[in-house]
Amino acid sequence: MTLKQLAVAWFLMHTMTFPLAAQMGMGAGIPTLSGVWHPVVGSGAAYEDTKTDGRRVNLEIIVVGKEDVDGKTAYWTEMASIDPRTSSPVYVKILMAVSGNTVTSSRMIMQMPGQDPMEMDTSMVPQNRRMQQTSPADIAEKAEAVGTESITVPAGTYTCQHYRMKDGSGDAWISDKVGPWGLVKSVDKDGSSLVLTKAITDAKDHITGTPKKFDPMQMMRNRQQGQ
Repeated sequence: MTLKQLAVAWFLMHTMTFPLAAQMGMGAGIPTLSGVWHPVVGSGAAYEDTKTDGRRVNLEIIVVGKEDVDGKTAYWTEMASIDPRTSSPVYVKILMAVSGNTVTSSRMIMQMPGQDPMEMDTSMVPQNRRMQQTSPADIAEKAEAVGTESITVPAGTYTCQHYRMKDGSGDAWISDKVGPWGLVKSVDKDGSSLVLTKAITDAKDHITGTPKKFDPMQMMRNRQQGQ
């Protein structure tokens, strides 16, 4: 398993929206990152994701709110994937909280360009997946600390803790100056990489309107009408 498979978990694969999204051309999909979870409302990060074929996708992950879930503080974490070929972002907002040593999600809202936001009905997801395990709260569970290093990325120069995946699949550099995961850079042995392009401190929610219940058939009809 590569570092990107661990550090960039395709959460949509665990819901009914992923196969539908793939059919509808949602571009690169929207990943969630892994590192050391330390969310602060208003904070976030923008990345450039370089694929093994050289294609580049812009990613953004921000924390836009918080609320209580079963006595724990959960954070609304919004993610956007922007494929330069379309320049139209797809926004997904997930309510995430730490449970044990993992970050889990309990709600998900998605908004595609020109459409109303939709909330996934958890009853549509198999019982054993209703609280999705998305990522370890600390990358150290999957990696070994190499040492402290100063690295320079488009967002600037950061003093980072360098981690190497225990299975040898890649490396990651983590800084507590970057939220919500601390990821500054990751490189897989296959040549793909993620690099921080901007640390965000004034994040605002991009999802607008009142979410409606997720209706895959209606979404397909909307897509067809727009073609």
